[in-house]
Amino acid sequence: MKRCLPICLLLLSFSAHGALTKWVDADGKVHYSDEPPPLDVKAKILATPSAASGVPAQKTYVEREAEWKKAQKAREEAAQNASQQQEEALAKQKDCAAARANLKALENSPLIATYNDKGESSYMDDSTRRQNIEVARKQISTFCQ
Repeated sequence: MKRCLPICLLLLSFSAHGALTKWVDADGKVHYSDEPPPLDVKAKILATPSAASGVPAQKTYVEREAEWKKAQKAREEAAQNASQQQEEALAKQKDCAAARANLKALENSPLIATYNDKGESSYMDDSTRRQNIEVARKQISTFCQ
């Protein structure tokens, strides 16, 4: 009895290695089987032995190298995107700080000198100050989120 059990298990394992096929007989009845259909019937292979057993097929060296290169390229792109996002965040922080400093200067300084294209200085009037304060507030709402 002890000798029969390994032999039975070995024989059962051979049947698990057949390909699963689907075919329709002459009466229109659909059959699923791991045995080959009759010769006059069209059959469709649904699963190969390696797919049915859950063991993936071995990949060639070229396929593994192509996958590795693709993964390496994806990692490099992800690192570049992360670096770019970090630079954008730093630029946004600098713009936010500059906008806040500009608003603080516009609100707290009694006289603000401005320079024209010729380099001549003049003092900002109240209407221009209000316009610049509104611009600074819009910049703060844009950059400081």
